[in-house]
Amino acid sequence: MFGIAALELWASVPTGFALKLHPLLNAIATILGASTGVIIVILLGDRARTWILRKRKWQNEPGKNKLIVRIWQRCGIIGLGLLGPLLVGAPLGAAIGIALGAPATRLIFWMAVGIILWTAILTIACALGIETFTVLWHKYI
Repeated sequence: MFGIAALELWASVPTGFALKLHPLLNAIATILGASTGVIIVILLGDRARTWILRKRKWQNEPGKNKLIVRIWQRCGIIGLGLLGPLLVGAPLGAAIGIALGAPATRLIFWMAVGIILWTAILTIACALGIETFTVLWHKYI
């Protein structure tokens, strides 16, 4: 789950349930994996951004991530950290944050808060969904 979460948080939790991992263990592995992925992207992304800015006069272009840029403009780093893992995934949200000039330490903190929030919500939703399905299965079939 750790490796899957480093790439995609939303795939990790359901995969853990499919593999019948305990929900708490699944959530912890997902949080640690996604946070590690974010830290790697931020540390490498900050260096890459500095190098690019030094070599070229690069400007922040919103491109396809207009929603994330609007969140950045309205809510700043807190909004990006809380909504990034939900909307585009944790690693891509971190990369966008670095591209938009977010300070690395604050971005790591708010992305971690967002990862914990969405992992908890997804874990609870999966657990309740499986429990509800099991109850209905035994009741009607």
